[in-house]
Amino acid sequence: MFDAVARGYDRTNTVLSFGLDRRWREATRRALAPVAGERILDLAAGTGVSTAEFARTGAHCVAADFSLGMLAAGRHRALPMVAADALRLPFADGAFDGVAMLFGLRNLADTSAGLREMARVVRPGGRLVICEFSTPTRQPLRAAYRRLALRAVPPVARTVASSPDAYVYLAESILAWPDQRELATTIAESGWSEVTWRDLTGGIVALHHARKPH
Repeated sequence: MFDAVARGYDRTNTVLSFGLDRRWREATRRALAPVAGERILDLAAGTGVSTAEFARTGAHCVAADFSLGMLAAGRHRALPMVAADALRLPFADGAFDGVAMLFGLRNLADTSAGLREMARVVRPGGRLVICEFSTPTRQPLRAAYRRLALRAVPPVARTVASSPDAYVYLAESILAWPDQRELATTIAESGWSEVTWRDLTGGIVALHHARKPH
């Protein structure tokens, strides 16, 4: 499915989010706070647009994704790219100082197993930031988002996406996803500590931050 949407994927995301995707990437970078010389894993990196955002800090950033089509679409960014299954990462224990995952956690077959695998490849004290669609905190926005906005995704996608049917899955997976507190509990139960979250865009997106215990 992701191979099919790789062409034009970044453009489609910008259109569907009214350009907010850029702000969400910037917020993720600030939350992860990579610095020059650190090793950062961008998991479910897609075409590497978020990896490039992190790499601006001077950190050594690796884009990893299950979709070869996505990685191929991002080759022009000249970043280290690795085809990888998030449930069985091809990296050594403690290989990274931090890991980020933007809008990819929903797509794992086993959320907890993926979070545990991320903890494995991060050093003790290392950071995790998950940027993911979530639950709007105010009822009027929540109702409008679920009843109107998500229903509008597939028809809008038909005008800009290379494989619009995939965006039906996008809307359905967002509706089925746990809220902020439930996801924080899952992260804490999967080998991470100091779990916090911050809402973006009224809770349409949430940033969850955690550390691997020493």
